[in-house]
Amino acid sequence: MSLFRETADVSVRPAVPGDDVAMTAIQVGAWRSSHSEVLGDDVLDALDTVRMREQWAAAVSSPPGPGFGVLVACAGADVVGFAAVSPGQVLALEVDPRHQRGGHGSRLLAAAVDRLRRDGAEEVVTWVLDGDTARETFLAGAGLGPDGRARTLATGVRDVVEHRWSAEI
Repeated sequence: MSLFRETADVSVRPAVPGDDVAMTAIQVGAWRSSHSEVLGDDVLDALDTVRMREQWAAAVSSPPGPGFGVLVACAGADVVGFAAVSPGQVLALEVDPRHQRGGHGSRLLAAAVDRLRRDGAEEVVTWVLDGDTARETFLAGAGLGPDGRARTLATGVRDVVEHRWSAEI
């Protein structure tokens, strides 16, 4: 067995065309794993995965403006997580449930914050769905905290509440 390999076992890189397929599967799997009680099966079953994949493909190939980007976490060559950023904000951060607790989320968050800093942000903001205690624990461990702001989102079936978390960077 060789001590060194030519490629890293784990990494984070900018998303490229084609990653949208894995990103959509990861998002749906992660939502089913962590949000089924809050969102409900009816909402999760109604997800339009074709449209989600198209939106991720567009986000990767044609970001809507400066400061927008998508990063993916890889285990070998496999995409196992992703993070999407906009100016000053982490819009999404999901890791395939089978690969959680392996450091991919931490690597993605660190890379996202590096990207935000490079783009001139002094604060990072993200939103946490009510009842997602695992995400709250993860973000608190990374130095973020709730800042008292909340928003209500309509899912088409029921309204859900998200709380804003932030930290200076």
